[in-house]
Amino acid sequence: MTNNSNHQEELIVESDQREANHSSANQTSRHEKKSLIVFKLHEVPPIMFTIGLAFQHYLTMFGGTISLPFVVSAPLCIGNNNPLAISDLISTVFFVSGIATLLQVTFGVRLPIVQGASYAFVTPTFAIMSLEKWKSTCSPNTVPWANLTLDQQNNQTEMWQSRIREIQGGIMLASLFQVVIGFTGLVGLCLRFIGPITVACTITLVGLTLISTATLYASSNWGIAVLTIFFVTLFSQILEKYAVPLPGYQRGKGCYISKAHIFRLFPVLLAIIVSWVVSAILTAAGAFTSDRSNPGYFARTDARIAVLETSPWLRFPYPFQWGIPTTSVAGVFGMLAGVLASMIESIGDYYACARLVETRPPPKHAINRGIGMEGIGCVLAGMIGSGAGTTSYSENIGAIGITGVASRAVIQCGSVIMIVLAIVSKFGALFASIPNPVVGGVFVIMFGMVTAVGISNLQFCDMNSPRNVFIVGFSIIFGMAFPTWLSTNSSVIKTTVPELDQIIVVLLSTNMAVGGVTALILDNIIPGTLEERGMRAWFQETENKSGKMTEEYVKEMKKTYDLPFGISEFFRRFTCSSYIPFCAPHYDIEEESEQHRDLEIGKVINTSSV
Repeated sequence: MTNNSNHQEELIVESDQREANHSSANQTSRHEKKSLIVFKLHEVPPIMFTIGLAFQHYLTMFGGTISLPFVVSAPLCIGNNNPLAISDLISTVFFVSGIATLLQVTFGVRLPIVQGASYAFVTPTFAIMSLEKWKSTCSPNTVPWANLTLDQQNNQTEMWQSRIREIQGGIMLASLFQVVIGFTGLVGLCLRFIGPITVACTITLVGLTLISTATLYASSNWGIAVLTIFFVTLFSQILEKYAVPLPGYQRGKGCYISKAHIFRLFPVLLAIIVSWVVSAILTAAGAFTSDRSNPGYFARTDARIAVLETSPWLRFPYPFQWGIPTTSVAGVFGMLAGVLASMIESIGDYYACARLVETRPPPKHAINRGIGMEGIGCVLAGMIGSGAGTTSYSENIGAIGITGVASRAVIQCGSVIMIVLAIVSKFGALFASIPNPVVGGVFVIMFGMVTAVGISNLQFCDMNSPRNVFIVGFSIIFGMAFPTWLSTNSSVIKTTVPELDQIIVVLLSTNMAVGGVTALILDNIIPGTLEERGMRAWFQETENKSGKMTEEYVKEMKKTYDLPFGISEFFRRFTCSSYIPFCAPHYDIEEESEQHRDLEIGKVINTSSV
């Protein structure tokens, strides 16, 4: 145990030196540079260290995951007087994220990737709930929940549960498409036509369309919202380089002081706590209104305090907990747009994670398996009723680069923590009572990060090219403008089939569907070189530069991407398994060498020679 403690202290002390050398190290080749990884993918850190790092990953994805139930509460018609519903959704989201993460890391792409609630499903949710069928019947009660009669409580409960059942059905059926496209290998075919411009426009629109939600929550009290933004910025951008001395105790060593970069690791959580405390002080001082009809009332820390008293200690989320899901063709097509956007984002995360883990880029069979398993996670999310599907979390991938810990076991342990804490209902109830402006401040940061992640994909393109500037600018503006107009003029869509009207309205009201499809079409029909479009750099990570199938290469690929418990070796006994898209290949040296020389970059050149 003493050696483990010393090892942990060395990791903390050397973290800054690793980061200082990171930039120069990246300029050397993969085999020449100094490794930044402390625990490799297949290694298991000491048990206490594993639990600590796992909880850190939980806190890293905490900010993005806990925000989603608050975002979807408005279209689901969950009133501010019903924090217990928000609490149940928070527990469900973390429960589903834990299951999806465990499946992905163990049987999916096999990289240390955390799965969490995807905001790509939020925009379709708003579009579906804006249909007249749902919009006209949304009338949440503002009377405190405890003061409502039993019939009124039942009516309010049915109001939001009937809506989430519609979302559940759409997510489940749309996610089956992701399962099929992943396990059949069709994802590789689709990627030939999807470049960084399409990805950038799609993900950017996901962030931009959530601006109104951030404004709604922050408007309860802009002072508290700006204070939250200030602290997130202070902790994550200015104080992140400073280590804080923390006391510790080790048997045989006694008390000691170690330093930890808590500002870098927990900026969102710390900002929420500080702003929450400030709100509590102002509430006690009578600075906030006590009029529940005033939006400023929900800046008070006691606005939803009843949820802590009424929520049970333990609650186990289970399939169809809100009732049997319903569905409509419009709902399925709307959620399909979210599935596609989430899938595109995840594929980019796979390659980014492989680079940080310092392993080979994921081969086709691993990507197929990862997308298929993510689809299964989304189907489970629909069954259990989290309100959204799941996707890979970029912030947790970034945490690997900070800590130097790429252990698969750490993420698996983190998924168990998500599941266990989700069952403790009081935990979700506590965070459901966060004041609205604090949540709004976090939203501004989170949605800004989503937008910036989308824009960052343009680094692969030549943005001095008038062609690319036109496609990006037009696609984003058109993706914002047309759905905004259609939201108030949906009656102009009139065919002879009402169901077809709903499909068209939902799809054309989904910003990322309009903008993403526009970018996809323009990027493939307007002439441009591969370098100009960013396609060559986009696919370069999949290229085996040596073209040789060495024993070291085969060993690393098997250790990284083979299925556990000897499953891959079992399938290798059968020759026909080579034709199964999600099965690992036989690694014949000659055949594999040819395969690696004809990877995606060559396919892009052959099929996209415009």
